[in-house]
Amino acid sequence: VQLVESGGGLVQNGGSLRLSCVASGIILAANSMAWYHQAPGKGRELFASSTSDGTTYYKHFVEGRFTISRDNAKNTAYLQMNSLKPEDTGVYYCNVGRHIGTYYYASNAAGSWGQGTQVTVSS
Repeated sequence: VQLVESGGGLVQNGGSLRLSCVASGIILAANSMAWYHQAPGKGRELFASSTSDGTTYYKHFVEGRFTISRDNAKNTAYLQMNSLKPEDTGVYYCNVGRHIGTYYYASNAAGSWGQGTQVTVSS
């Protein structure tokens, strides 16, 4: 399994970015996946997840601003980020794991995490 994130960059407060998570060695459409944020000096935090049937869950601080989508033909997940804020700055990771009910459980198996993509939002 390999996950590769891309799409990060420098954006102004209120701007938008779309991150991509390309999966190989696993059929993304058959699995739950999630996006995590790691702010500078802090741990990795789950903020959005998607079940294999397309149900999505968002933490309150991104709901209405961020949207997960998938392109199954490309085995790719996306994270559309709008109305970005300086506190959204950090490294963004995708993960392929599983849901039990509404709870997402990350996989730490080899390849279940990408290398991350840096997002910087200037004030």
